[in-house]
Amino acid sequence: MNVIITRPRYRTHLITPPLGMAYVASHLKKNNLAVELIDALKDNIANAELAERCAAADIVGIFCMSDYFWEVRDLAAKLKAAGKTVVIGGPHATVMPQETLKDTLADYCVVGEGEQTMLELVLALRNKKDPVNIPGVYSRSTVKFVPRDFFVDLDVLAFPAWEDIDPRTYPPAPHGAVVRAFPVAPVTTSRGCPFSCHFCASPKIWNRQIRFRSAKNVADEIQMLVKEYGVKEIHFEDDNLTLKKEHIQGICEEILRRKIKVYWATPNGIRVDSVDEELLKLMKKSGCYSVAFGIESGSQEILDHIEKGTDIARICAAVKLASKAGLITQAFIIFGLPKESKATIKETLKLVLSLPLHKAQFLLLDILPGSALWDSLRQQGPEYFRKRSYQEPGYVPEGLTADYLIKARSEAFRRFHLRPKQAGTLLRMLKLRQIKFVFQRVMDFSIFGRLGKKG
Repeated sequence: MNVIITRPRYRTHLITPPLGMAYVASHLKKNNLAVELIDALKDNIANAELAERCAAADIVGIFCMSDYFWEVRDLAAKLKAAGKTVVIGGPHATVMPQETLKDTLADYCVVGEGEQTMLELVLALRNKKDPVNIPGVYSRSTVKFVPRDFFVDLDVLAFPAWEDIDPRTYPPAPHGAVVRAFPVAPVTTSRGCPFSCHFCASPKIWNRQIRFRSAKNVADEIQMLVKEYGVKEIHFEDDNLTLKKEHIQGICEEILRRKIKVYWATPNGIRVDSVDEELLKLMKKSGCYSVAFGIESGSQEILDHIEKGTDIARICAAVKLASKAGLITQAFIIFGLPKESKATIKETLKLVLSLPLHKAQFLLLDILPGSALWDSLRQQGPEYFRKRSYQEPGYVPEGLTADYLIKARSEAFRRFHLRPKQAGTLLRMLKLRQIKFVFQRVMDFSIFGRLGKKG
């Protein structure tokens, strides 16, 4: 039975190796199944051609995030028309399995961690057995869904199928826009998050649990990437890389002990309350050059309302400590959270401009399926997913307008990045071959007033 795992092409300024797909592919290969991974985003393949390339497949697994749900929907329809068994996994299918099956023509959804669930599903279909009772599988005939337990020991998982997502073959469109050196490889050292931020779907996806790989296992993967793929920079994409101090310390010490020469950064963000001066110095010593912090807002009222679990004093302290340690610092900001007003936007911008930050990402609130805000604000799919994720307002607080939020975000980008220090940091790191993707980022975030269109 031939299996293809894929994601469709969609409009984005980030094109990075898809770890989730590659973990599933490696688990199937480890169990002697024939599997091919096709990254249509990287290869710029339209859905019609992608469906043709899946002609020899019996089963096609599609990774789905809400941002490109409509592209997944179109691809699933084309594959079903060609007689394929279609399985959809990823965050969107995990939090909305029933709706995903209803809104697409897919046969099954894989809910949660997909490695073992996909393996058991493929084996059941190969052996002509009904997969309805397999934990983690959701189908139209599901009466009582059986969730799959999380992996307790992440070290039992094989490394992602790097042979299928060779970092050297990806365009210069990394997470974080600019980097020290290519090729860049993403790595996750943990899964999950114990926090309950209202704007995030992680609490539902991971049930507020977190598990860690061993420092040795992580260092083994990094060492392999450097040696076999010539990787010069690692991007840790964890939700909470620094939450457990001994975890990140162990990784840094392994990198230093093995004398692995590699830059690394945290473009997915770390919490401001999970670092101290000692840790930041060790991170720097082991190759870290850039950290991003999930600040979200400069309004304490908003931070409390969304249960961020931090305060302005900690934000200021963490950014200053990271800057003092010699690291490039970045902030993630969300405009349009509940209780946002013109006054709180000014408050946030004032805070960000006052801190020793080199970069800032100003986003418009996206109401993610599975998040507390999705439930409280009663968002409805699938039409909601036609908008540009984080670039068009998914919700407009009372007293504001969508147009005001878009313009405020554009002004914030300009006021922050057009200062000498911040502009200089970006220009020094920018490579000529990245111009196309940086220009697309500028358009996507309407930095100069024009909103990029979806599709």
